[in-house]
Amino acid sequence: MNVTRHYEVVFIMTPVLSDSQIKETIEKFKDVLVKNGAEVYHEEHWGLKKFATPIKGKSSGYYHLFEYKANPKTVLTFDVELRRDERIIRYLNVTLDKYGVKFNEDRRNGKFVKKEKVEKPIIEIDKDE
Repeated sequence: MNVTRHYEVVFIMTPVLSDSQIKETIEKFKDVLVKNGAEVYHEEHWGLKKFATPIKGKSSGYYHLFEYKANPKTVLTFDVELRRDERIIRYLNVTLDKYGVKFNEDRRNGKFVKKEKVEKPIIEIDKDE
């Protein structure tokens, strides 16, 4: 049985990487997915973020997200590759249900963009009157 499901993975790379090493790492993991039959349909680079608490002695890391369709065997292979790579500090790979897929589509299309805060005009009261 070859079931294809939607997945989302966010991984954190060590902050000591150069720009070219970051791009190389991202391409490596994208290639692992594609070569094993996955379809990467969305990705976002979130950049360098500071951690609330240190992870493996680091106080920050580069975040990257992939959304993809794959079978469970591909996900296992991908997890092994993430665990083996020293450049990856931490990752979280989750299965998306139909609501998660819909939410991510809506988020990408700007449905949840915060509206600008409209400031109320300040009425000045003249004390001399």
